Amino acid sequence: MSEPVSTFQNAGGTWSEGVYQVLKAGGVEMVPFVPDGGLRGLIECCQADPNMQAITLSTEEEGIALAAGAWLGGKRSAMLMQSSGVGNTVNMLSLLKTGQFPLLMLVTMRGEWGEFNPWQVPMGQATPKVLEAMGVLTVRCSDPEVLPAAVEASLRLAYSTYSPVAVLLSQQLLGAKAFGAAK
Repeated sequence: MSEPVSTFQNAGGTWSEGVYQVLKAGGVEMVPFVPDGGLRGLIECCQADPNMQAITLSTEEEGIALAAGAWLGGKRSAMLMQSSGVGNTVNMLSLLKTGQFPLLMLVTMRGEWGEFNPWQVPMGQATPKVLEAMGVLTVRCSDPEVLPAAVEASLRLAYSTYSPVAVLLSQQLLGAKAFGAAK
């Protein structure tokens, strides 16, 4: 297995372009996001597309409401966020399940493989369970070669079954951030 690169080296990598192409081909027109280094390349692709509306959020639950409104207006969304923001969405996730609103979420994981920040561990470890408890179908991906296909399948699943689906991008896929020396 090859050594993963740091999040910031990978941010403009080929998986970002591949996932962007999947979103575009899948009819995604709105991409609400909370800025995240692991998603930087994908965010930049979406921002550069004049047919996609990339919307910077101040908090993740705003993205759920925007995506639901977009769906009611006939548009598809894909929300981008970090696992630490999943806790902010819990109450709003009930809207998706109850209203049968489809949504694809791409969630970069923290608090796992190679994490340096102890504050990221609790929510990172809880993220899959929290999403599943709120009725969100989850798919985990650690392989950049498989990621575009996983996103395509998850996009189809979300919009064919009117369900929220989260693709969890493992820290191993992104590479561990290293902002300080490990003690």
